[in-house]
Amino acid sequence: MLDWGPIFVSVVLFVLLTPGLLFQLPGHRRCVEFGTFQTSGAAILMHALLYFSFICLFLFAVKIHLYVS
Repeated sequence: MLDWGPIFVSVVLFVLLTPGLLFQLPGHRRCVEFGTFQTSGAAILMHALLYFSFICLFLFAVKIHLYVS
């Protein structure tokens, strides 16, 4: 059986942590902006660090597994 947990977690986090889609950290005018659909280099770096930390948390610490037969 294939373990679909890492794939599912990676795709969901990638969509949710896309800079400017739901939120942008840091924003252009404020610390956090919601739904701007704009991005910057600092926001890309911050969201990449958040993505890496959440991936490590969910895959190594929590050990999420999803088996589909």
